[in-house]
Formats: sequence, C-alpha cells, structure tokens
Amino acid sequence: MVCVMMSRFRSSHARFAALGFAALLLGTAPARDAQAPYPEPPQALFGDLFVAVQTARVFADGKEFADAIPTTTPERILADYQEQKPATPTDLKHFVDAHFSLPPPIAPLPILSGQETMVAHIDRLWTLLTRSTPSAPPHSSLLTLPHPYVVPGGRFREMYYWDSYFTMLGLMQSGRADLARDMVRDFAYLIDSYGHIPNGARTYYLSRSQPPFFFAMVGLLAADDPAASYAEYLPQLRREHAFWMRGSERLRAGTAGRRVVAMDDGSLLNRYWDDRDTPRDESFREDTDLARASGREPHQLFRDIRAAAESGWDFGSRWFADGRTLASLDTTEIVPVDLNSLMFGLEQAIAAGCARTRDANCARDFGRRAARRRGALDRYLWDSRTGAYLDYRWPRHERVPRLSAATLYPLFVGAASESQASSVGAVTQRDLLKPGGIVTTPLRTGQQWDSPNGWPPLQWIAVDGLRRYGQRSLAAAIACRWMSGVNHVYEESGKLVEKYDVMDTGRKGGGGEYPTQDGFGWTNGVMRKLLALYPENSAYDAAARCAARPP
Repeated sequence: MVCVMMSRFRSSHARFAALGFAALLLGTAPARDAQAPYPEPPQALFGDLFVAVQTARVFADGKEFADAIPTTTPERILADYQEQKPATPTDLKHFVDAHFSLPPPIAPLPILSGQETMVAHIDRLWTLLTRSTPSAPPHSSLLTLPHPYVVPGGRFREMYYWDSYFTMLGLMQSGRADLARDMVRDFAYLIDSYGHIPNGARTYYLSRSQPPFFFAMVGLLAADDPAASYAEYLPQLRREHAFWMRGSERLRAGTAGRRVVAMDDGSLLNRYWDDRDTPRDESFREDTDLARASGREPHQLFRDIRAAAESGWDFGSRWFADGRTLASLDTTEIVPVDLNSLMFGLEQAIAAGCARTRDANCARDFGRRAARRRGALDRYLWDSRTGAYLDYRWPRHERVPRLSAATLYPLFVGAASESQASSVGAVTQRDLLKPGGIVTTPLRTGQQWDSPNGWPPLQWIAVDGLRRYGQRSLAAAIACRWMSGVNHVYEESGKLVEKYDVMDTGRKGGGGEYPTQDGFGWTNGVMRKLLALYPENSAYDAAARCAARPP
C-alpha cells in the first residue's frame, strides 16, 4: 500500500516542485512490534494529496486535515485526485469537502456561571471533556480505546499520554476514581496493542511516545499501597520499560540507538526520539517550511522536531543548540533530566510490583537498574557548580548550561539526596520562582516552553517534589502564586487555559504553533488537587497575600 501511495506521489510531484520538500515523505518508517503492525498515518495513506492540502494551507490548523475522516477508501480517493487534479487551494478545499468528513467545530465550554466556585466548575467540566471511542471509522487517524477517557480540550480531541496523569490528579480529588481507572485501562490497552503508549490516540502519533508517567498513573489508583497497583499492571509496566530500552544490549559505550544512550562509562540513560524522520502530519507545512529555511539536512531536523514533540516540551530552548532558534533543534543529542528521572521512577515501580508478586529475581534486577540510573544521574546530570540538575549533550560530553524547571523532576521521583534537593530548592527560588509560579525556563525565545510561560504540570512537579523533601514553605509559595494567577484569569474570563504567563500574573500564556487552548485537562487536574491541599488559596483576592508570602 505505502509503495503504491509513494509511486502516485512521485508521478504528480512536478506540480508541487516549487515546494521543494514534498519528496521528504519517503522517510524512515517506524520500527514495528512483532504482535501487530502500526496503522499508517494520513501522510502515508494519502501521499501527494496530503502534501498538497497541507502545503497549500487549505486549513489554518494542519491538525484538522490529519483528523479528517475519509468517506471512502484511500485508493478511491487518490484515483479521483489523479483524475480531477485540483490545483488551487479553493479546488483542494472542494475536493476535501467531497471526500472527507471534517472534525466538527470546537464547541465552547461553559464559562463561569453566577457564583459557581472553581471546584464546582472543574467537577462539571469532567463530563464535558469525557469521550468514548470503542470503534473508529475506517481509514481515519483515530485509535480506538475500550473505556471512556478525558481529553485536554480545544483542538486536542483525543486522549494524550502525559497530560492524562495531571488530569487524573483532579479526577481522584473529584471522586471520579472510576474514570481515572478507565483511563489507566486504556493506556494498558495501548501498551498491549502497540508495545508502548503513543503521544496521543492517533495513528500519526504512534511513532513516538511521551514522558513515561504510566507508573505514576497506576500509583494513583492505590495511593495508600501503590505496590498493589504496580503488581496489577506489572506486565504493562515492564513492557513500557522494554520499549524505552529497546536495543540497549547492542550499544557500545559512547553510542546511541533509538531512545537509549550508552554513556562513556557504560551507563545506560535515555533520550527522546521518534521512529519517523518526516514532517509531522499535524504540522506538515510548519516543519517543511522550517527545514527549507534552516538549510539543515531535513531528515535529521524532522527527527529532532518529532523527538521534541515526544518530550512534551514542543518547543523551547532546552532543545536548541544555540539556545535561541527553532532551526537549531538538536533534541536527539540531549540526555534529559525529566525523562531519566521518570525512568528511575518506572524502574522503582517495577521493582516494587515484582516484590509484591514475590518475584525476587525481577525485584533485584530492577532495584539494581534503578540504583545504576541514580548513579548515572549524579555523574552526568547533577551539576555541583550550579547546584542543579542539567540536561547533558552526550556527543559533546558536556552538560547543557541552561536551567529549566526539569531540574525538579529528580525530587518528584525521590532520586535526589537531601543536600541535592536543598540546593535545587534554593536555585528554584532564586531563578525560577516568579510572581505567578514556576517559569519553564528563564529565557525568552517566543516559544511556548520558555519564559514567560508557566505550565500546570511543572507547577505540580515542583510542589510535589519539594513537599517530598520537606521544603513545604517553598512548595506553598509556588502553589499560592500559581493558584492566584489561575484564579485571576478565571475571574476575568470564566475559563481555565493550558498555560499561563507567570511573569505578569492574571494573563494566559502564549507563543508556540497554535493559539492557547481552553479546557483544559491538566490545568483542571492540577488546580483541583492544589485546591484540596491549599484551600486557603481559593479566594480571588489571594494575589497580594501570595506575593507577600516569603518562600
């Protein structure tokens, strides 16, 4: 099928020769798990039609066409396309309208109603953000899931991986453990079906994952005895670990393969990756435009773009070789603090699950893996000079000299020593704590994962990690400032949004590839949890008190 699509693509490529990068569709296909092939994404199914529609910007948001549902088979649609040869954006739009069912317009969520509290508002939103897709139309990009789940909101119409952990924090607090358990079952189903959890429940996300929070989700189901949940989901936890470590046994020191880096001393750490090296389906035009303007070898750039999407931080200066520009992305050269902290947490969870099932060999094996990873975190990612954890650029054998909120992840999983945690707390207070909470990085690049933006998941990682190490005053200050900013936007607009400006409290965040979205799953979840921990911060007039409160 793919060869046929690509042949048709080449035959009509002349009409789009001025676009230059269309031929880059012939990139690397993803590695497959033995038990089931990945369904093909839209750009593979629809070849030159997909290229034409996305490149001509028929839709302002490329995700709209990637999510469209074909009304007949790809073969029939491509035959009609070759016969009709629509050449203008208007003609292409008419062709798409005749052959696809487009996603319905995004329905606005309810805004603040009368004296409705934020708690009541969030509890009401869960139902509005819940979806159920036990089946999917033929040849669509949607992946089926057996149980109901919560979507982030806005343009994000499907279930996403790392978003969902932070959503579940709120679901548990709202008394919706049933829905949280359903989502864990959906993620287990994805692991069983595809060998890993994709970025989101779409075919075009299958070639990458996202930060591995599945163990943390599983732990939420039995907060008083997480080992019981780890034991229940042990097969899926081990399989996810195998996905991230695939190929590690063949690596020599100082080399990398897929998501694993063998450090100079033989330690194994992880990096973000994507099994494809083509433009993203949902951002095809943006990726090809960047490749053309950058002058870089396009396949490597596309891989680095996709790897940054796997990180969830798409995009920000963490992944920029020059610290400033998107074209300098070198994500695959970086061993990141957050990913390796989560892998430490996953290995500890597997060890605990194996101990609960009385598999002593497994418990010892994964206990040793976690201990070795913690040692490697200290050797490669801990920077004693700055007193913080920093990302590591493995081909250059050097730490990336730029601070980000990822420095708090080792505290979140308990990988830091007491002295390291104390130092990270001091650096956080000095360099990351702003009037509206924790800033993502101190740098302003115009990208959404840089200043002035703060993101709900990073606030929770900071608060939870600092509380774990007894730094409750700083944790409370972060929570207070963050909640004050969210409250202010909510009071003004009646909305909860995906990111906030923490430099100028009371404003939603900006930057990035798309407008700031309303909804919003992880904001709802983190705020619902923080309102339970810090109920005194529910008042809209908390801003002055938060700013005056010393960390």
